[in-house]
Amino acid sequence: MKLADKLLAFADAKPVVYALPRGGLPVAEEAAKRLHAPLDIILVRKLGAPGHEELAIGAIVDGAAPVTILHKDIIAELGVSEAYIEKTKKAALEEIERRRALYMKDRPPVSPKDRTVIIVDDGLATGATMEAAATAMRKAGAAKIVVAVPVAPEEAVRDLAKIADEVIAVATPSPFWSVGGWYQSFPQLTDDDVVETLARHHAQTPSNEDRNTP
Repeated sequence: MKLADKLLAFADAKPVVYALPRGGLPVAEEAAKRLHAPLDIILVRKLGAPGHEELAIGAIVDGAAPVTILHKDIIAELGVSEAYIEKTKKAALEEIERRRALYMKDRPPVSPKDRTVIIVDDGLATGATMEAAATAMRKAGAAKIVVAVPVAPEEAVRDLAKIADEVIAVATPSPFWSVGGWYQSFPQLTDDDVVETLARHHAQTPSNEDRNTP
């Protein structure tokens, strides 16, 4: 069963679907279409370990008060300095602002306040970016938070269940090696792909208020 099929159970809640770009956007777009839901993005950046940027030591979401999630056990094990963390956070926020200007342009974000929000990515590894995104949505007043991914390790699902109201993963393989390893094709999206996808969805559903109406 596809992820979008599993999410049909939330159709009556008139949810908002949020993607973690870039990779989560195609998955989120399909879900939003099936649910006739608004589609928006959460701009979150992984904080990579020194010399091993693919290893997350945390993640950050921008906003009036940026939300930062740190994996203190990994930081302690690697001996990551506070100076490195602050430098990495600064660089991440700068990249988030670059993407915000490019992706959002003058379009206002869809508010999660008092709504059921479904946060979608192409998969979870450590879950750091999704944890930061879910925490930010909770602080923004979301009534219910659903995390939805095609594939994730069981440990990440258990950890996120402490933050989100529901976590849906189509597959939880063990052992888990990488997100991309579970896709037949795993192309890397570009900024242009993100802009085109958002423009296409909003052209098809121009009214934020009526998007949940088939």
